[in-house]
Amino acid sequence: MKKTIIFLAILILIALLGFYLFSLNQKGSIKSILNQTPSLSPKVEPEGLPEVQQNRKAQKQPKNSENSSEQSTVQVIAENLNIPWEIAFLPDKTLLITQRSGELLRITQNQSSKIPIQGVEHVGEGGLLGLALHPDFESNQWIYLYLTTKKTSGLVNRVERYQFDPENNSLNNKKIIIDDIPGASYHDGGRIAFSPNNYLFITTGDATREDLAQDKNSLAGKILRLDQNGKIPEGNPFENEVYSFGHRNPQGLAWDSRGRLWASEHGPSGLASGQDEINLIEKGQNYGWPIIKGDQTAQGMKAPVIQSGQETTWAPAALEIINDKIYFAGLRGSAIYTTQIKKNQLNNLKTFIKDKYGRLRIIKQGPDGFLYLATSNRDGRGSINQGDDKLIKIKPEFFE
Repeated sequence: MKKTIIFLAILILIALLGFYLFSLNQKGSIKSILNQTPSLSPKVEPEGLPEVQQNRKAQKQPKNSENSSEQSTVQVIAENLNIPWEIAFLPDKTLLITQRSGELLRITQNQSSKIPIQGVEHVGEGGLLGLALHPDFESNQWIYLYLTTKKTSGLVNRVERYQFDPENNSLNNKKIIIDDIPGASYHDGGRIAFSPNNYLFITTGDATREDLAQDKNSLAGKILRLDQNGKIPEGNPFENEVYSFGHRNPQGLAWDSRGRLWASEHGPSGLASGQDEINLIEKGQNYGWPIIKGDQTAQGMKAPVIQSGQETTWAPAALEIINDKIYFAGLRGSAIYTTQIKKNQLNNLKTFIKDKYGRLRIIKQGPDGFLYLATSNRDGRGSINQGDDKLIKIKPEFFE
């Protein structure tokens, strides 16, 4: 009798364990982004809401000789995003993410929701791109979006401002800040950011028309500077929106401890690919595209501080600066790169997580001090891995 009772107890324990393991494998509701550990969630369709990780057993990380503690420092916190392009951190510690397909995604503590942006034309590299919060966001709730749209004349890019309503998860009071930036299927720029003195800076691509980059009256192939309402500030060098020119496709902006502006920029494609650039941006300067590239020089034109060389392609996207160290994300390079600012030079270029997560477009420091990355493997140029696209959180010391 005693053996029978023990046998039955064992069967019950096995059944309970099996039920528990089965439940772990089922797709549930969207999880909290708190206390995450890296794992891959079940696959969902791209048009569905992303899954947000919580309290799952850490997956086995790819082998990496450069950092044996990666498993504890790298966390995948959201999956199944649809070509994320930029992130912003709200005062309530939730996230806004632009998806190139045309949705502004909001991830709160325990759920994810989409706000469709009207008029977005997702063609090639165009779509819903840059995102910036006004420096006084807590009082005015203004957010700025860079997007591609279609007019009778063709594709154009513009920056729009909205007032964000967190209670109703909606955008109101739309205002066009700048319009008719030349657009195309390729080379749309798209990064927007507020400077330390509260000017709005905007990167624009040459829209595949190289000659426009040298035309100071065109908005293409430029870095633009405006005030918060879209007006041209006093002191702009050409009495229009243009701050610097001669750019091919800049996609990263950040300021160092001295208030100097740095930008990342894509070099040529095709047989002359590579020669991607990190530039120190100065007002009114010509950065040479398409006349010079790489380390070439010409009178009246600025060469990059560093460039990748013709044998290597970074395809640099977002750029962040922390304690005068530049961090930038590589798309074709599929890595995060770091380099230290020393006066007007950049030293000690390092490469991290090469080929581990695929194409990387976003790198940004959050209010918690962590660095947030996002992949861009659904953009038609990468290999889609399980769970792509992903939002990844990494401890800063990982990049030491």
